[in-house]
This record gives sequence, structure tokens and C-alpha cells, in this order.
Amino acid sequence: MDNFNEGWSIICNYLKEEKKIVDVAYKTWISRIEPISIDFEKGVITLMVPNDFHRQTLIRGYLPKLEDAYEAVLGTNFETVFIIPEENEKQKEKLLGEETSVDTGYEFTFETYIIGSSNKFAHAASMAVAQNPSSAYNPLFIYGNSGLGKTHLLYAIGNEIKKNNKDCNVIYIKGEDFANEIIQSIMNKTTAQFRQKYRQADVLLVDDVQFIGGKESTQEEFFHTFDALYDAKKQIVLTSDRPPKEIKVLTDRLRGRFEMGLLADIQPPDFETRMAIIKRKAEIIGLDLSNDLCEYIANKLKTNIRQLEGVVKKLMARYNLTKEMPTLNIVNETIADILNDDTPPQLTVEKIIDEVARTFGVNSDDLRSTKSRRAEINKPRQIAIYIVRELTTLSMESIGNEFGGRHYSTIVYTVQQVEKNIKNDSSLRETVEDIIKNIRER
Repeated sequence: MDNFNEGWSIICNYLKEEKKIVDVAYKTWISRIEPISIDFEKGVITLMVPNDFHRQTLIRGYLPKLEDAYEAVLGTNFETVFIIPEENEKQKEKLLGEETSVDTGYEFTFETYIIGSSNKFAHAASMAVAQNPSSAYNPLFIYGNSGLGKTHLLYAIGNEIKKNNKDCNVIYIKGEDFANEIIQSIMNKTTAQFRQKYRQADVLLVDDVQFIGGKESTQEEFFHTFDALYDAKKQIVLTSDRPPKEIKVLTDRLRGRFEMGLLADIQPPDFETRMAIIKRKAEIIGLDLSNDLCEYIANKLKTNIRQLEGVVKKLMARYNLTKEMPTLNIVNETIADILNDDTPPQLTVEKIIDEVARTFGVNSDDLRSTKSRRAEINKPRQIAIYIVRELTTLSMESIGNEFGGRHYSTIVYTVQQVEKNIKNDSSLRETVEDIIKNIRER
């Protein structure tokens, strides 16, 4: 829900400025909260946190501050419901057996998927898999840029299969959440339960599978899960922002598994498809949008279906609030809002370090620390320093301060060494390129 995301950002600023939550506490406990939904009728805000320990800490130490912030920003009281990723995934699995929809009732089904020249092959392949799981294409690997409808197809496959067989065990998971679940299962010594959960699936749907790349334990576990399901003739469908050959931090044997089925790409929609999407979306939510305005939107937004739908939703929200019918000026303002919403958040050193740590399976704090000199930390730390230099405008001295107060000469030497190693080691170069791509995608 767009308005809630905007409101959550204001709530976070209020917590920092008015409730005086210090940076360390904010980064540790508040910044890792993901806003899920807001229900004005029931007075409930749902937030997702990484694990149960995080949830209990927030309940004990931060709940009153959160609720004060709700009232200050939103003007009313709300009850907080904290969920963890496992609970969120269970809800998604449940939705696959029901009418899965977003906040406006737009259903993720084949009936609501607009077909054009840019996506008809991926759509046809998805339909074939949904009608004959594990008999058509296994695995089916759908790839394309963000906002082109990959997730819609993934859910549509699950919905169609569940419609035809209610007892079918369909599991949807994001690649990053799969990696996080593995980490949690190792920490909690519940890897047996983890394996049982995924290897008993009849259909496994994995969104953004590129994010399992880099971590050895994640890829090892996914490889064996893949083989177990494939050997049992269970259907696997994967989506990614790029084809397997371009996921550089993927192991060769896993890349080979992904390429053994059918690869289907989705390209940006052509004009006719964009027009159909806008008109269909307006029809679904009951917005009277003239043909001229539809054409104008279609000519302004050419590469992202999510943006097209976002404009129509915002126009409807504005009409509901102000009773203003869409005009060219209003449409222009709304398009500008959508483009601003899609502007990537400011790239921070913390985000870079987190992604490098995720890729190499190490602790972010160890990469910053001057005390940790273990061999397995040195390489990722050097790469993190190099990428910070590449992606930010920080001086060498400032980068040194970010990494435990290292002298700028150490940073200069590190950057030079990584540059030299990248030229001589194609594998390292591909790893660094993949990390940078993931940072930008996130």
C-alpha cells in the first residue's frame, strides 16, 4: 500500500527525531522493520521483523514509542501486529489457495494478465506448466527486469494449480527469504524440519532466485532441494531479473540445473499492451479514464507495468479523496509522483557492506571491525571497500572511518589491490559485478 509506505517513512523519522532513538538502536531494531499493511477499520498495523527475538525486543522496549508515533503521524491509535518471515510465507501459501489479490482487488491470475508480444511466450509456458505440472517444462525459468509481471505469472501458476487440485502442496518463497530461513534453521538446529518443508512440496515457486547466489550453504541446500523435487517429478518455477548465465555468483552445477528446463524472458510492454494494461486496471477499480489520457500515460511510462498500474491506482485514490476527475495536469502530477516513488533510495555504506556480507556468508560487523583479522573476513572486507569506493563519492579518509578508522593509505592500497586482482581473475571480476548489480537492484 503506497500511502502506508510513505507514512511509515514519516513514522521512522518521528522515532529518530522526537523519540530520540539513537543511531545504533535505530539501525539494529527499527531500520529492519518492514511495513506490511495498515487496516484503518480494525485499527491494526502489521509489521514484519527478521525473527522472534527481534519481535520480543520490540515488544519489550519499543512498542509504546511506536504507538505514540502512529498517533502523532496518522492521527489515531493503532494496535501493532509483528510477524516474522515464516509466518508471512504461510500467509502467502494460504493465499495461493484463495483469490490472491493486492490492495485494490487485482487478482494474480491468468485471466487478469494482459498478454502482448513482449510476454506471450512466458505466458504460454506458464499456462502449460499450470495445466500439466511437471509434465510440460521443468524447471520453468522466467526472467526479465523488475516490474514486468514475473511475480504475477508465478502466482497465477500457483492459483491455477490449486484451483484444479486443492490438495496440491504449493509453496511460494523469495530467494532472499529462502536464504534467511536456512540461516535461522542452522541457528535453531531445525535444518531437518526446513528440508522436510521444502522437499515435500508438489510445486515450488521461487521469486528472485538470483538472491541465493553467493552463499555456499544456501546454494548447497537449494541444489539438494532442487534435485529431490526434480527426481520426484515435482514442478519447479523460478523467476530472476537475469538469465542463469548472468548470475555470476551462482555455482556451475546450480546454473546447469536452472538451464536444463525452459528459459522464458519478458521484455518491456509495447504500446498496445501498455494501453490494454491501463484500460483493464481502470476498469477493475471503476475509474473513468478517457482514451486520450490512457494514450498519454502509455507514452510517458514505457518500461514498467507496476508504474502503469500505480498511476491508475493513485488517480483513483485522488478521485475518492477530492472527487476530482482525472485531467492532463492531474495525470502529469501523478506520473511525477510515481517516478519519484521509484527513485532508488540513497545508497549507503551499510547497504553495500550488508550485501557483501550476505554474498560471502559473513557478519557485517566483522567487515567494519579492525579487530577481526580472520582469513575468511579479509577478502570480503577488501571487496566491500572497493565497492564503496566505486559506488559512493566518499573520500578515502571517509571510507577508512567507515571501516573501523583505517588509515586512508590502507584504503588506497586495498582499492589498488582489488583493481589488480579483478584484472587478473575473471571469477573475482564476475563476483564483484554481480554484487554491484544486486546492490543496485535492491
